[in-house]
Amino acid sequence: MPEERLRALIVASHPVPYAIPVFRALARRPELDFHVAYCSLRGAEPEHDPEFAAMLKWDVPLLDGYSWSHVPNKGSGAESFFGLRNPRLWNVIREGKFDVVSSHISYVRSTFWIAFFAARRSGAAFLFGCDQGSLAARDGRKWKERFKRLAWPQLFRLANQVCVSSSSAKDLIRSLHIPEDHISLTPLVADNDWWMARAAEVDRGRVRSSWGISGDETAVLFCAKLQPWKRPGDLLRAFAQAEVPRSILVFAGDGPMRERLEKEAAELGLTSRVRFLGFVNQSQLPSVYVCADLMVLPSEYEPFAVVVNEAMCCGCPVAASDRVGAARDLVAPVRPEFVYPSGDLGALSALLKDALSDRARLASLRRAAVAHMQTWSPERNVAATLDSYRLAVLHKRRSSWSLLSNSSTVNASAASSRNIRK
Repeated sequence: MPEERLRALIVASHPVPYAIPVFRALARRPELDFHVAYCSLRGAEPEHDPEFAAMLKWDVPLLDGYSWSHVPNKGSGAESFFGLRNPRLWNVIREGKFDVVSSHISYVRSTFWIAFFAARRSGAAFLFGCDQGSLAARDGRKWKERFKRLAWPQLFRLANQVCVSSSSAKDLIRSLHIPEDHISLTPLVADNDWWMARAAEVDRGRVRSSWGISGDETAVLFCAKLQPWKRPGDLLRAFAQAEVPRSILVFAGDGPMRERLEKEAAELGLTSRVRFLGFVNQSQLPSVYVCADLMVLPSEYEPFAVVVNEAMCCGCPVAASDRVGAARDLVAPVRPEFVYPSGDLGALSALLKDALSDRARLASLRRAAVAHMQTWSPERNVAATLDSYRLAVLHKRRSSWSLLSNSSTVNASAASSRNIRK
């Protein structure tokens, strides 16, 4: 018998570069009738980013190669429950006759619940996921952790299938007593081919020269917004402590901590050895990764960090704290010693001193990073996503059959009881 063709809808808050290659690949699959509903077009259209204090727009195409529509946001746009509120989504789902509705929006946004109740009303299987490896909150508030411990087991039972982006996230969902066959690891990926192809075009010597870095100097990279929970100051201080000669520290990114970091670099006597590149758009990032000898992500809260995928595809080895979701799946398989305890400046300083002292080993790790990324690819994500859709539909149907069976049993019992009374 031919395989059933599923009509699938993804509900996404806005277009993001790392998701687009997967969307395009899903759109090409003959077993899917695939569509994306965007609740805003942030990133595809210019928008003011308060952390960068500038109008930003990704400089790579985000809206071609797949079917999509824009569902207007009637909310405030703030980071709050009613900041994202898309009431027309109800009609999109109810009228779309979808087999599968997959929410890429958090349950702390009202649009998630619009999608959930519309899917349930229309009989579609409903999927949503988790990218976190722990219950800890980004702001460190313990009441949020306690709330999650109580609420999440009930929350994730609402899904016909739970999709997780990492091994750590899968362990967390498993710890909530969600059945194993209701959990799908759909790895968070970048467009590996795009990053590798762009990396091959980079003139490493020319770009490093524009940064004021000579051929015999090693470059350590931080690539992310300069926000407190990403702990860029840890890297700056650990770099100072390591005192590795002929080494340079590069910050690619902007944000509220930039001025403080520049001041601290001056206080540490590192002004001549630290570069602040500011915001770097997508098309220029391959040059940044290729020209670095090691990228470090010291975050205390980082559900995954797709910058790790990007850097490794470009042949840049990565070190990360144990709070980074990608550390277990991407960093440790290449070099376990490059995962260190978050906030431990001594451990990070020792890591830098060891890593930067052996340039031949760093060169071999460049090759190992690229090789490992072949195992964490968009193709793997697409295959896992298709499996998650099929499982969600199967679980939805089993649930419906069970309810129908229970209803028939109840009706039969009631009829028998009436006959006895007669």
